[in-house]
Amino acid sequence: MSKPVPIPDAASAFFWEGAARGELLVQMCADCESFQYPPTVVCEKCQSRDVRPVRVSGRGTLYALTVMHQAFLPIFAEDLPFTIALVDLDDAPGARLLTNIVDAAPAGLAAGDPLEVVFEPRGDYALPQFRPARSQPERGGAE
Repeated sequence: MSKPVPIPDAASAFFWEGAARGELLVQMCADCESFQYPPTVVCEKCQSRDVRPVRVSGRGTLYALTVMHQAFLPIFAEDLPFTIALVDLDDAPGARLLTNIVDAAPAGLAAGDPLEVVFEPRGDYALPQFRPARSQPERGGAE
C-alpha cells in the first residue's frame, strides 16, 4: 500500500504542480495584496477573484504542533510518532500551512522555531513538508 497522493482541483492545481518542481507557491490577491493558503477561487480578505500564485522562499516559523502517536491509516504506522504543524511563511504574511515536520524529534520542536520546506514525492506530485532550518538567510547590516 502506498501513501495517498494529491488530487488537484481547479483552485489547487498550481500548488501541486509547483511542488512537483520543488517550488512552494501560495496565492496573493492582486487587489489587496494579501497572501492566502489553502488555495481557493477568491481572496479571503476582499473577495476579489484576482488571486494569483506566487513563489515563496519556503522559509517559515513553527506556529503550533501536535504529535501523532496513533496511525489512523496503516500506511502511516511506520512513521510514528510524527509531527503535524502549522507553519507561518516568512515572506507571505497570512499564509499558514498545515503540514508535517520531518527530520526532527518531536520533543526538540517548539513554537517559534525557524523551518524550511522540503518536498516528498507522491505520485506525479510532491508534498511540501518542513524541517528545522539548516542555514539562516543572509541579513543586511553591520557586522
